[in-house]
Amino acid sequence: MKKDLPRMRGLNMGGWLSQIDAIQEKDPEKFAGIDKHMETFITNEDFVNVKSWGFDHVRIPVDSYLFFTDDDDLIESRIIHLDKAVNLAKQNGLMMILDLHECPGHDFSQVTKSPVQQLFAEDDTYIKKTEKIWTILAERYGQFDHVLFETLNEPVAPTHEIWNNVKDRLCRRIRRYAPNSVIITGSNMWNWASTYSSLTPFEDDNIIYSVHFYEPLLFTHQKAPWITNPEIQEERTYPCDYNQGFIRKYGLVMSQGKWDRDRIEKEFAPVYAFSEKYKAPVICNEFGVYTPVDLSAQLRWYDDLLFVLKEKGIGFSYWNYKNLDFGIISIGEKLHENLPQYGNSRRINHPVLDVLRKY
Repeated sequence: MKKDLPRMRGLNMGGWLSQIDAIQEKDPEKFAGIDKHMETFITNEDFVNVKSWGFDHVRIPVDSYLFFTDDDDLIESRIIHLDKAVNLAKQNGLMMILDLHECPGHDFSQVTKSPVQQLFAEDDTYIKKTEKIWTILAERYGQFDHVLFETLNEPVAPTHEIWNNVKDRLCRRIRRYAPNSVIITGSNMWNWASTYSSLTPFEDDNIIYSVHFYEPLLFTHQKAPWITNPEIQEERTYPCDYNQGFIRKYGLVMSQGKWDRDRIEKEFAPVYAFSEKYKAPVICNEFGVYTPVDLSAQLRWYDDLLFVLKEKGIGFSYWNYKNLDFGIISIGEKLHENLPQYGNSRRINHPVLDVLRKY
């Protein structure tokens, strides 16, 4: 029987200790460097915001190459910023998910451009490197009962069996050095709901399973420049029928058919089945719509998804708190500076924030 864990509701703080290159690309003239960015991009005021808006946690994505050398030794001058995140979360009464967003040999955003990520090669060199990183992180933060450890963001392995084996190794390593901490892990292929039927449980009584939900991707990511599939460049609404959808890595078909609230609920069927079978709590710790998409259609999608999550007792972490094309707050993003939802002095997307708070 799994530990009785509460339904969590929170926000991602991506772009702070991860994906800093994406922040730099948006406004290179004003980018002051990696270390200055870590120091200033997120402050105590931001943690205060999350708490005052009624959420109970933050998910902090971390890119390992920013904090570890090529030999997987800690960069002491950088880890202080992760220490700061842990402390600010505690001071503000928030739980914190420490999400290993990129690890040695795996970059979720680059998987479609390489045959196989090195983490999943027959040689387990990169698994061992990632285990070493988790040893350091689990030892450093395992004493904090408000910190949860997420094995890896959006794995994309050639087979589900390969990911299940890697997932178990990372869970075992975290548990060895953080015996009382909650571990979060998820399914293969970007943590997609449809791959839950192939996910194996990790035998542990203190674990949450993560699912990411951006379907239909043809709607949520329409015209997003980082996805090269030509189908993405068409303007679409929601609800809608997206016909045959499109195919991504390893033949995974996405977005096909009619999408509405009923379809979203059906898409979660493998997740419900897994949760019921193993008495396992689940969190949807990434979801969102590319900011330039028609706002009224966005809000219909958010309302449908969040209704389904609440009905099924699934927690959530919205992507993203600030910037990265999905932010509740958008500052210094030239592409989005004239969007009406940011037309207030604090540049807060109140329509999306309000629907999140409702659920």
